[in-house]
Amino acid sequence: MSDRFTDAMSRMFEFSITGDLLRYDFVQQALVAGAILGLLAGIIGPLIISRQMSFAVHGTSELSLTGASAALLVGIGVGTGAIIGSVVAAVLFGLLGAKARDRDSVIGVIMSFGLGLSVLFIWSYDGRTGTSFSLLIGQIVAPGGQGLALLTVCAVFVVLVLAVIYRPLLFASTDAEVARARGVPVRALSIVFAVVLGVTAALGVQVVGALLVMALLITPAAAASYVTANPLTTTILAVVFAEIAAVGGILLSLAPGVPVSSFVTAISFAIYVLCRIFGRSRRRSAGRVTTGHGHAHAH
Repeated sequence: MSDRFTDAMSRMFEFSITGDLLRYDFVQQALVAGAILGLLAGIIGPLIISRQMSFAVHGTSELSLTGASAALLVGIGVGTGAIIGSVVAAVLFGLLGAKARDRDSVIGVIMSFGLGLSVLFIWSYDGRTGTSFSLLIGQIVAPGGQGLALLTVCAVFVVLVLAVIYRPLLFASTDAEVARARGVPVRALSIVFAVVLGVTAALGVQVVGALLVMALLITPAAAASYVTANPLTTTILAVVFAEIAAVGGILLSLAPGVPVSSFVTAISFAIYVLCRIFGRSRRRSAGRVTTGHGHAHAH
């Protein structure tokens, strides 16, 4: 009985701490940043899945770490450095990895070189080790007023660009050869999308860190693809799942003080498992219905 009472009091205490922390500006700004990132991740995620660019997300996020660590070393904004690093990486991936057979090897070569530079930059940094460590695993501390403004501007840029190129990009992602024959600038769209992806990955580094950006950019979209095949519905579900993971992860990390990335990845994975189970059960039900109709027609 005493153990149950202690557990209940501990949960109430943690809830009280969380409620108190929500009054602070830096926590509110972190939640806004997480919500913006969840929106971007949900919009861009299904396109990443359809274009089979999951490894490119990993490579881009790792090279955003290179830009962020370089910015940390020279004393400029970490967010700005992450965006510069990811955009440079995206352009290199788009130019050197235009052919599908070369893409993975190009990403691997450039990513390994960029990670080597990151290690050198972080090792050379004389400031707090916690600052450099947060680049890997993310942090709950909000980016501040300037960082949030940069995040908002980048988010508006990404949404506007995607709004302009979405239809031809979706066509090119579905069947690149047919799209090219119809006059769609497939190569140019690939480079533009790579830049947009780079900016989004760089923004994700500030919340979940360079190592776990895929938890927001890939997992919610992959989960949504098990529920529906409709592109619009998939995007909507991906946005909902990414928001739950990002904002929910930040809220859960407040009381224990655990890195936010741990909760974001756990929530994303749980959603993915549930959607996968749901998708399989629905396909089995559809298969039984089809089989039943087949037997009825045979009779």
